[in-house]
Amino acid sequence: MVDRTETYGGYGYNRFAVAPMIDWTDRHCRTFHRQFTRHALLYTEMVVADAAIHGNRDRILGFAEAEHPVALQLGGSDPAKLAAAARIGEAMGYQEINLNVGCPSDRVQSGTFGACLMQTPGVVAACVEAMKQVAAVPVTVKCRIGVDDQDTEVALDELAGSVFNAGANALWVHARKAWLKGLSPKENRDIPPLDYDRVYRLKRQNPSHFIGINGGVQTLDEAFEHLLHVDGVMLGRAIYHNPMLLLDVDARMYGDGAADSPSMDAIIDHMCAYADTHIARGGRLSHITRHMVGLFHGAPGARRWRQLLSTAANQTGATSTVIRQAYEVIQTAVTDEAA
Repeated sequence: MVDRTETYGGYGYNRFAVAPMIDWTDRHCRTFHRQFTRHALLYTEMVVADAAIHGNRDRILGFAEAEHPVALQLGGSDPAKLAAAARIGEAMGYQEINLNVGCPSDRVQSGTFGACLMQTPGVVAACVEAMKQVAAVPVTVKCRIGVDDQDTEVALDELAGSVFNAGANALWVHARKAWLKGLSPKENRDIPPLDYDRVYRLKRQNPSHFIGINGGVQTLDEAFEHLLHVDGVMLGRAIYHNPMLLLDVDARMYGDGAADSPSMDAIIDHMCAYADTHIARGGRLSHITRHMVGLFHGAPGARRWRQLLSTAANQTGATSTVIRQAYEVIQTAVTDEAA
């Protein structure tokens, strides 16, 4: 596990991250992704501050020690509530508390948080300051370059200046605008054009502050290109749909040797054992396998792997045997292709 006292922005877990994704990056997803990389920073789904304070903490915030390094992303706009949620998150062992200033969904807007907070940088600053007063772990912000008709040159500078003055340890920037009116959350992930240069300019203007980039990054080669200009890079959907991308992260991003790379057999064995434990506690196999569907993206047998994990895994009483059977399909297909 990475030392929690490590300075944010150093050559550590914050150099590469898997983005927080609502309905996707739950504890099962993080456990799966952790099998591929020891070092990448993993994020929770966004947790609303009220839920963290008043909800079932084990169900909403619980995670395993093996998931480290892991960060908690919070949603909200009330400094006192966010401070309370940050205190809870730190006590539970999260290594970073991140404030969502980028989600454009209607549900988030109705709660006056997420991307709409780009319009009120003073509120964001007050939230960061309140969390910094109670949390010793890094407090960070994830934002867009602007929303709606905002001038991104002005909006992003104002947001960054406000949160850094309030003590934020880092700013992760999704290099797109969010359109709060007229586009769905899904459309907001693709339609607004990417503007990486805007994030690069922000970094040049803030050389002593950690600036990370997110949005549209598909490969580790692309990630390295961004690291020539910013301090960290965050991949989201590309990792979720093709987890194999994580296999090279520790070697290429953190300098681990080839001997440290996990074998696919070991990954499958671990996830089978994890699945059986989850089922024994009353869970369902599909809670886990839904995150594994993209594992063999583009490989021989991948279609059958997806079919089994999408159908057989959803049946009542399904166990890890489904995963093993699906993996045997992959092994056979690879052997047949090599013959």
